[in-house]
Amino acid sequence: RLALLLAVLHRHGGVETGAFDVFVNAVGGVRIGEPAADLAIVAAVYSSCKNIHIPNKSLVFGEVGLAGEIRPVQRGQERLREAAKLGFRRALIPLANRPKQGIEGMEIVTAARIEDALATLHG
Repeated sequence: RLALLLAVLHRHGGVETGAFDVFVNAVGGVRIGEPAADLAIVAAVYSSCKNIHIPNKSLVFGEVGLAGEIRPVQRGQERLREAAKLGFRRALIPLANRPKQGIEGMEIVTAARIEDALATLHG
């Protein structure tokens, strides 16, 4: 899955990762098997390659497709509400997961494509 995400990042984000060894590690040894983590992984690799800081208390989720589209994830609303309870203040999520009503205390940024999502990381 990581190889696919790196290929999408190269094709749609203009980031060449072929010269790097890319490792993904989750806190506490948690295994990342859910596609909802795709966008977070892409954002983390992109921020590392471009030396862009992703602010603390940020949440990123979404499934990334081969064509660069960002697909919705199951229980998106629940994820946002729980994240807000845990103190997260900014979320980058798939456009299709946009809540009908805002989540108090959280700025929600949506993206339909990888290019859009990466542009939001620049500010």
